[in-house]
Amino acid sequence: MKRLLISGGAGFIGSNFVHYWHRNNPQDSLCVLDALTYAGNKYNLAEIMHKTGFTFVEGSICNGQLIASLLREHEIDTLVHFAAESHVDRSISGPDSFIETNIVGTHTLLREARRYWQLECRLENHLFHHVSTDEVFGSLAADDPAFSETTRYSPNSPYAASKAASDHLVRAYHHTFGLNVTTSNCSNNYGPYQFPEKLIPLCLLNILEGKSLPIYGDGQQIRDWLYVEDHSRAIDLIIKQGRIGQTYTIGGNNEWTNIDVVRLLCATIDDRFAANPSLANRFPESPGALGERSDRLITFVTDRPGHDTRYAIDASKITESLGFRPVEDFHSGLTRTIDWFLDNESWWQAIKDGSYRDA
Repeated sequence: MKRLLISGGAGFIGSNFVHYWHRNNPQDSLCVLDALTYAGNKYNLAEIMHKTGFTFVEGSICNGQLIASLLREHEIDTLVHFAAESHVDRSISGPDSFIETNIVGTHTLLREARRYWQLECRLENHLFHHVSTDEVFGSLAADDPAFSETTRYSPNSPYAASKAASDHLVRAYHHTFGLNVTTSNCSNNYGPYQFPEKLIPLCLLNILEGKSLPIYGDGQQIRDWLYVEDHSRAIDLIIKQGRIGQTYTIGGNNEWTNIDVVRLLCATIDDRFAANPSLANRFPESPGALGERSDRLITFVTDRPGHDTRYAIDASKITESLGFRPVEDFHSGLTRTIDWFLDNESWWQAIKDGSYRDA
């Protein structure tokens, strides 16, 4: 039985991982720590909040005293670190919180984990798994090879730079102190519980409400899209079978331009309205309810500063060494995502009206 501390476990990717791990490893003890900033949401964990072996703690990863007490109280042997400020636009307008959470917070977790595992209880069988991003590698030209574990770091935003620094700290704690660590750098995630400021949920909900779909620049930026449950599956493999000290890049083998993502989303939702007349009653402002195409809502807006052109992941290492392959292709993953948002209107309405903060 493992005893996991999961930082940022009430956020988008973290909460999906918590659900995934609990379904597949029900014997394990889970302690979730989340500061419940704007993107952290206790509703994400409602289904398991009262399960045996599950504990939720509201708090900051920068609070060393709290981290130390949780490690001791729950006898943690595995720390999975999701907690991060992660929105590029927010890092441009206010980078301070990114430095505090992503760099100082990561170091606090590493420091307290080392103190507990190596100096206090001398637990040899421990693991600190650090969840990072492909944005640390910078931007690719159209004909550049995809990012891999050996790609040189070249972050282009305060967000990416703060995550790059956190990656280096994790590596340093392994090479300097011998802490058992692994790191994963993943491509763009999508799926249930994603906060509606990101491209797919933002445009999905705007279509339902008949609002414009803002596309930066010409929409030709390319991203590699990974369904969030596939990401959880990859982390599971790394935790159980990965080599200590190694980094794994995780991708969906699924490159799309932003504009094509939005067009596919529009067409899929239009098909859904045509097949299910009840949706017109639920969402009367949506183009589908008016017999119109959703792509009429597409609006091109001024590009953001330093917008990276292309991200792509070469996932051959995790495929060959751990047997990871995404289960969902983009069409099936997008269908599952749309279904989830249609079935969980109360979840995203609570975010829109702010009541989720009272959970």
